[in-house]
Amino acid sequence: MKPRLVAVVGPTASGKSELAVRLCQRLGGEVVSADSVQIYRRFDIGSAKPTPSERAGVPHHLIDAFDPLEPVDAARFVQLGRRQIGDIIARGKTPVLCGGTFLWVRALVYGLADAPAADEAIRARHRSEAEQFGRPWLHARLLEVDPGSHARLAPNDLVRVSRALEVYELTGQPLSAIQASHGFRDADYDVRFVGIRHEPADLSARIERRVVGMFEHGWLDEVRGLIGDGYAAARALRSVGYRQVSEALASGRVEVPELTRAVVRATRIFVRRQLTWLRDEPVTWLAPDGLDAYDPEQT
Repeated sequence: MKPRLVAVVGPTASGKSELAVRLCQRLGGEVVSADSVQIYRRFDIGSAKPTPSERAGVPHHLIDAFDPLEPVDAARFVQLGRRQIGDIIARGKTPVLCGGTFLWVRALVYGLADAPAADEAIRARHRSEAEQFGRPWLHARLLEVDPGSHARLAPNDLVRVSRALEVYELTGQPLSAIQASHGFRDADYDVRFVGIRHEPADLSARIERRVVGMFEHGWLDEVRGLIGDGYAAARALRSVGYRQVSEALASGRVEVPELTRAVVRATRIFVRRQLTWLRDEPVTWLAPDGLDAYDPEQT
């Protein structure tokens, strides 16, 4: 029998962390985070890390696990996440995967496509080209060799655009074709996907309240501290929200109302991409007050 796994998914600001904690309390579980920003220390406010009380009541794994300059990709996350899940099951507990980095979620659940290992020389060249010509220029190159990845990836997503180009340069095959042949459908776990569905207007309002709250709780100072302590090159500073804040600080023009609108706008765009990722997954969508009626054994 495949190991049992509950995976809490859904768009940013939908309430994944709270749902994961409540499921753990009901099932006797522990959380395995699948968030490519929360995995780093000091990225606290802008990543909406679970509160200290949530983490004290239920064990959380793969949060604050790495220094911000240490690279963590999907392959490394899968290795770490599967190890944590095995340990949780060995203790007689239920692993609850939770996070918004759905590439990581899918890689852990279904396994990784057979793509080549990273080539740092190619990645360094891509970074140099992006600095010289702009990230959209690099994204446009992707259209010539991998239209599927070009359509899926945002022009400013340098890390993933570079990876798609890197795979083509190393293999002569589009990454999207390699992923399609993999299928991502033969799960290695007996997995139950669950999330909270909000009406679009309600989710939009939740995003705005979250961003406003982040600035009220010192997000600008958090990012200033990261940059001041030598973490300006950290990958997590290029994530949604952190990128807008760090760029505003670099420009010296920080108008919080304007910056708030920019982060909210970028987050809403990101949410649309998240929902596209989830479109083909067998997610049980709960109403905001529907957890009490949810039984993972019945899905």
